[in-house]
Amino acid sequence: MKSLEIIGFKRANLDRRSLDAIREEGNVPCVVYGPGIKEQIHFVAPAILFRDLIYTPEVHMVDLNIEGTIIKTILREAQFHPVSETLLHADFLAFSDKKAIKMEIPVKPYGSSPGIIKGGKLEIKTRTLLVKGFANDLPDEIPFDISTLELGKSVKVGDLSVEKFELLNSPNVTIATVGVPRALRGKKGDEEEEEG
Repeated sequence: MKSLEIIGFKRANLDRRSLDAIREEGNVPCVVYGPGIKEQIHFVAPAILFRDLIYTPEVHMVDLNIEGTIIKTILREAQFHPVSETLLHADFLAFSDKKAIKMEIPVKPYGSSPGIIKGGKLEIKTRTLLVKGFANDLPDEIPFDISTLELGKSVKVGDLSVEKFELLNSPNVTIATVGVPRALRGKKGDEEEEEG
């Protein structure tokens, strides 16, 4: 999995007034916690460093560089302003290579679906899956094969086979379906009657 670095500086003042000043300076107040960290570390980081982490469908590990100390983390939560959608706060979870972590990983279709060739449309129902595994074993994305999908058929979590990590979503969750367009709905019924 890809990783990126975010450079931060410890915060001494945790009062509300200092938060506004931090944001006005173009920084984001953050906290990191997890294994190996005795007390939460409150820090600030330049908002521009979050662009490749938050405004992308890709998932990244984050090497936090807080005043020279490197902490391996994942982004646990990001809070945004309800109107401007400016990043207001970020929570990071530290992890150890010896302990499994949970993370949302995006899915990606591959193959050529017979249903799409016949005029159907691929509808992605679930864009990410919750997985559990060691950080080094987690993929950038989870591929799923659509080469056998006919019109109206679906791929479910239970259809996937993965190694080195575990899928935590229910096997019955639909990942993608080949939708039947209105123009083809009547034809599909006629074809089934002819076959029967």
